Amino acid sequence: MKSSRKPAFTEQNFAGKVLRLASLVDYQKNAVVSKQLLRKKTGTLTLFAFDKNEGLSEHTSPYDASILLLEGQSTILIGGKPHTLKTGEMIILPANIPHAVNAPERFKMLLIMIRS
Repeated sequence: MKSSRKPAFTEQNFAGKVLRLASLVDYQKNAVVSKQLLRKKTGTLTLFAFDKNEGLSEHTSPYDASILLLEGQSTILIGGKPHTLKTGEMIILPANIPHAVNAPERFKMLLIMIRS
């Protein structure tokens, strides 16, 4: 009998391959979808697809993080100040400063978290 379970996450799924990042995560109605590409003690690479009007509520992180917009447009709040990102643009979220992510329209992003 074949198992229908997905294989456990391993970075080998993506290592050494050319990736079209935006095509690796799909939109879902009224949802935020994420897919982790790499997970190490020192950091992570995670793709996100946000449906229109979805978001991540304000929070802080003890580490700097970077958002690279892959598709669409997003509003990123850092310390209460809004920043509009468009396809191909990037912003660094400073450690210990409250930030939030909002989707005025559908968008996809890569979150780069480096722990140090």
